[in-house]
Amino acid sequence: MSKPRSKEKIEISEFVSIGELAEISGFRYSTLKHYTEIGILSFEQQDVGLKRQYNKIKSIKRLSEIKVLKTEKRFTIAEIMEYYNSSQV
Repeated sequence: MSKPRSKEKIEISEFVSIGELAEISGFRYSTLKHYTEIGILSFEQQDVGLKRQYNKIKSIKRLSEIKVLKTEKRFTIAEIMEYYNSSQV
């Protein structure tokens, strides 16, 4: 297991791990994992077996959108999946 990166290094990084994304976004690790598995939160992976890397800015933006859809518009997760699949956002 690798040593955790400092907050300063996370702040200047373009890509973050799922744990780092959970830390900076306020979303639970399990929620982010679920969103990734159902396809509403994307990641990049350079080779098989390497850990998933999330584009920090794009991921924070997407999580903010999801939060608005859930809280203000009262979308269900299924409706959010349909929204992103139909609009190809």
